[in-house]
Amino acid sequence: MDAQFKPGDRVTVRTNLATGHHRTPAFVQGKTGVIEILHGTFGNPDQGGSAEPQQPLYLVRFDQTHIWNQYDQASNDTILLDLYEHWLEPA
Repeated sequence: MDAQFKPGDRVTVRTNLATGHHRTPAFVQGKTGVIEILHGTFGNPDQGGSAEPQQPLYLVRFDQTHIWNQYDQASNDTILLDLYEHWLEPA
């Protein structure tokens, strides 16, 4: 599977994509970040880790002030998360 995104692309995390257990934190759903790295392609752990088709996995950077409503620390603080492509859409 070819990766849809590349480093520097702005992406938004989809909301309500999966029910039950999944590895995408609720606090970033609906938020926009920037692709830092494409790690490669891996089985989707939301479906047991070896489920096909495999998905590209990205490191995505988010500004903390965009994630939390009342973030009172440094304005340039970020959070980095590994997210699978099926959770992301172009921003």
